[in-house]
Amino acid sequence: MTLETPAVPAAAGTDRAADEGEAPGPHRRRRRRLIVVAGAIVLLILLVVLVRGRGRSTAPPGRDRAAGRVVSVVAVPARTGDMPVYLDGLGTVSAINTVTVRSRVDGQLVAVGYREGQLVRQGEMLAQIDPRPFQVALQQQEGQYAKDEAALKNARLDLKRYQVLIAQDAVPRQQLDTQAATVNQLEATLKTDAAQVANARLNLTYSRITSPITGRVGLRLVDAGNMVHASDPSGLVVITQLQPIAVVFTLPADQLQPVMAGMARRDHPRVEAWDRDRKKMLDEGALEAVDNQVDDTTGTVRLKAVFSNEGYALFSNQFVNARLLVDTLHGSVIIPTAALQRSPQGTYVWVVKPDSTADMRTVEVEHGEGEDTALRSGVAAGEPVVTDGVDNLQPGATVTTGPPAGASPNHGAGGGAGRPGGGGRAGGGRKPAS
Repeated sequence: MTLETPAVPAAAGTDRAADEGEAPGPHRRRRRRLIVVAGAIVLLILLVVLVRGRGRSTAPPGRDRAAGRVVSVVAVPARTGDMPVYLDGLGTVSAINTVTVRSRVDGQLVAVGYREGQLVRQGEMLAQIDPRPFQVALQQQEGQYAKDEAALKNARLDLKRYQVLIAQDAVPRQQLDTQAATVNQLEATLKTDAAQVANARLNLTYSRITSPITGRVGLRLVDAGNMVHASDPSGLVVITQLQPIAVVFTLPADQLQPVMAGMARRDHPRVEAWDRDRKKMLDEGALEAVDNQVDDTTGTVRLKAVFSNEGYALFSNQFVNARLLVDTLHGSVIIPTAALQRSPQGTYVWVVKPDSTADMRTVEVEHGEGEDTALRSGVAAGEPVVTDGVDNLQPGATVTTGPPAGASPNHGAGGGAGRPGGGGRAGGGRKPAS
């Protein structure tokens, strides 16, 4: 028995191929073409973006930012003037004269004629020792002097009588010679008595103690009522002369050349005495002397200046900062110290050009003194230099001058030049971008 297999229609195979995801030929080619075109467009866009980014990166950094904004700064014109040159040293005030007043006789202190810390003049009474013992001793010596003086007068009269008698040959020659020797002896005794009277009178004078100099007395060392002796080591009081007064200060040995040049010209350079914080000048004087040797342990030499001290601002043993004027720079270009900036390449300042743009200038500093600095080169007189607002500056940036942040509206453009505590140091601005 034969079984017949039923025939499968052709359309069934075609439908199965379609069910398996196989597209006809024309549709497949169209889809591939669309993918290629889309990839080319994306590649073209990426290429354009890359080219534009490289073109923007080749432009100078900061130029667009600098050209697109205005920086507010404080500028002060450079000026021409004289710059003093000082040498600074630490010094100690030293009294020219200091006297410890002591009694020259022994006795009881009965009166004190001064107040502690008082200014006394030369010759004023400081203390009184009981004068009565010295008055009695003086009277005794004066009595002895009068007695010996009377004996001398009598001896001289006898000598004249003997001289008359010897001419008449009435007395022996030996008696005349003896009388002459007696007169000479009494004359010597009278001289001794006169010295004793003067000594007693001097002791009476010493009982009244006066000031040997003009100055300020210290604290009282002995009170009235105590017995004082000439051998007392501490004395009665200490007097210190305040006008004039000296300051002894030190300088490094390598700075002596200009100082000795001034002394060789018989010129006494000016010396200023400032307080410990260098905020107030106490007095102004002149250099008096330079020590004759250098201290080999410190490499310094001592100098002495004298001050009039009219305002009594200087006291003995007070520490001060001494400033010695050794030279003056004439006709220098001077700018505020606050305008100086430091970088590894050197010292520079920011200058405002006539077109209101910032320019960085390398400068050579000649000398700095407080809030001012003299320049050798780099800036001309009259050119404005920036003293505040340098942190935001770039070369070529447009600037406008005005008061610094936090200042009052009336603050002028030059307000940044006078910062207290400049001390000759350069400002601390950031290094400009290269």
